[in-house]
Parts: sequence; structure tokens; C-alpha cells
Amino acid sequence: MTSTIAERIMDPAFWQLPLAERMAAFADVREQGPFVEAGFENPMTGEVEKFFVVTRYAEVVEISRRPQDFCSGKGAPQIPDLPQEALEYFGSFINMDDPKHARQREIVGRSFTPRQLQKVLDSVETICTEVIDGFCDKGEVDLVEVMSQPFPLLVICDMMGIPRSEFQTVLQATNMILGGGDPDFIGDRDPMTAAMEGGMQLISLMNDLAEVRRKNPTDDLTSKLVHNDVGEDMLRPEEIAPFFILLAVAGNDTTRTAISHGMNLLALNPDQRKIWQDDLDAVTPTAVEEIVRVASPVTFMRRTLTRDLELSGHQFHEGDKVVMFYGVANRDPRMFDDPERFDVLRNPNPHVGFGGPGPHFCLGAHLARQEITTMFRELLGRVPGIHTTGDPERLLSNFINGIKHLPVAVA
Repeated sequence: MTSTIAERIMDPAFWQLPLAERMAAFADVREQGPFVEAGFENPMTGEVEKFFVVTRYAEVVEISRRPQDFCSGKGAPQIPDLPQEALEYFGSFINMDDPKHARQREIVGRSFTPRQLQKVLDSVETICTEVIDGFCDKGEVDLVEVMSQPFPLLVICDMMGIPRSEFQTVLQATNMILGGGDPDFIGDRDPMTAAMEGGMQLISLMNDLAEVRRKNPTDDLTSKLVHNDVGEDMLRPEEIAPFFILLAVAGNDTTRTAISHGMNLLALNPDQRKIWQDDLDAVTPTAVEEIVRVASPVTFMRRTLTRDLELSGHQFHEGDKVVMFYGVANRDPRMFDDPERFDVLRNPNPHVGFGGPGPHFCLGAHLARQEITTMFRELLGRVPGIHTTGDPERLLSNFINGIKHLPVAVA
């Protein structure tokens, strides 16, 4: 059974199954125990690697709040160990431990407080209107292409000061990094090669922009990062581009995936759509949290044991790998009543859709919530008759619970 788990997790075809089918398969795993061992052959090394599947809410939360025992800096946040060169390209604080992680997160975090983000939040409204204006009279469109994909990435590009002329470059590069081997994004190239190429494109773009901002500062985030305080309170030049990759990839795909799934969830649950649409202001806060819970845009994160220890009756050893599946934990009946039900009024809703508690909780959660809130408030208010006309086409990735295409009619 454990080999079957690993085979399914590593098989791209599994991630094209409807969300309900995937969650049903994982529910069987969840009931086997808090930790289920699996093994697979790493295609990059040819070696068999083992890891423990973590699908229960309590254990995901406990692991998340104990970074000193379950670290992020050994190997990768993904299931297979990545080559060192890949870790260097994508080496932002998502795969760092303290004190390095705390230092970078504190520097960047100063630009992600609600007060500092106010200008960005104002631009969210403007860009949302711009995006909806662009398709609201088009009849039938691909929602991902016209709305979920451009909206959050435009926000990030504007926040960083990246010109609109570079939008397609950033979009293509981020798709290559998180395409998961999907041929629509990488063609016939090797997934790791494609991801490295995407990373190099973003690094080159960001390094060029940072150099311009050093000479001619503006009020964008790039300028703030390169003209920060001196010494240890300033990101070093080589740290800025990896941070941008994290922001452009994670910040974009989280919101993009949530919006796409949200529209599909409303199509599958017309009663919940009516509840929401009948009282947009009152229902939107809980509806947004429920979309994030059910969609769980980031499928998993890996941690590595720093010492021998026991948790929930299981004896771990230093070097063991645990992979936390957030979407499965978000449907754990031990925490959520009727967890398979999409309920726009669910409250409380202590989901881990933005990661578990602890130092690696999503830094951009506040911005993501605002983006999802703004888009659905405007969409359901301005285009109340919008509806899906077909099934979603899912991204061939086990890391991002993405949707590539979702046909809708604008009525």
C-alpha cells in the first residue's frame, strides 16, 4: 500500500483527477495513521528515497510550529531532494532555517504589513477593475487566461516596479517553474531544465531592475529592498532575485489557483453561490476562507528531521522526511465538521491553506486574501450571470493544485 501511495503521488495523471477523487484517495491514507511511509525512485539521482505522508490536521500543525525539529533547509520543500544548483536559484527563505530565515523574513516582512501594503491594496482594486473590463463583454472566455492568471501577477509586477512590457516574460517563466512537467508550459523539455531556465530569466530580469533602482530609486518594492538600512538589515544583492522568484511564483499561483477553484466550486455548489451572491458584503469573508480551505493551492511542503524524536506514537530519526499535505489536513473530520462540504458560511475555519502556524506561514496571506476578496466581490457584483460552461483542465503538477483552463460564459 505504501508503494501505491508514492506511485500515485508522483504520477502526474493522479493530479488531473477531479479534486473530490483525489481527496477520497487521500482520505484512505489519512485513516491509516498519522504518518504513512512511502518510497519512490528519484529520477534525478536514481536512488530510492523514503518519506512519511502527513495528512492529519493535528500533526501538520505540530510539525509546522516546530521548525527546530522539522527543518526546511535540508534538501528542498519538495518531495525529492533537488540539486544544489537548483536550491541556489530558488533559495529564498521558503527553504531556509533560522537565523538566516528569520533575518530575511524580517527584512521583507516590513514591506508586507497592512500599513505598508496599503498602496498595493489600492492597486488591487484598480487592476481588478481593469481585468474585468477586459473580458466582461466577450461572451465565452477562458477564466484562467483572462482573469485568474493575469490579475495577481499584474499586482506583483506593479508592486515590484516591473514594466508591463515584461509581463509575458514573467508569466512564461513562472509557468515553467511551477508547471510540474506539464507539456503545455515546458514543451518537450526536462522539467528541471525548464524550471532552471525560468529561474534564470527571472533572476536576469530582477538583477537588471535592481541595478536601475539603485541608480534611480522610485517608490516600488524593489527600490525599498535595494535602498534599505545598511548592514544586516539589508538584503544582499544576491538575495533579491531569489526573493522575487518566490514572490512571483508563490504569490501569483496561490491567488490564481484559489480564484480558479473558487469559480468552479460555485458552479458545483449553486446553493452556496446563491447564499454568497444574496449578501456579498456579509458572506465574502467566510467564503474566501472556505475557498482557500477547499482549494488548498499549495498541495504540500516537506520538512526534514533534525534529531531523533517521537510524535503521535511514531519514532522518527534524524534525516527522516515528512511531507505535509495541506488540502488533506483541511478535510480532516477530526477538525472540520462535514469537511467535504463547501460551506461559504463556515465559521470558525482554522484551515492550513496558507501553511501551518510558525515561521513559514505564508508572508503574503494578507495580500492573497485581499486579492481573492476583491475579485469575487467585483465579479459577482458586476457580472452576476457569469457561469462555467465546461469542466476545468487541471495542471499536471503534484505541488500546485492548479487549473490551466476553465471555460465560462459572461452573461
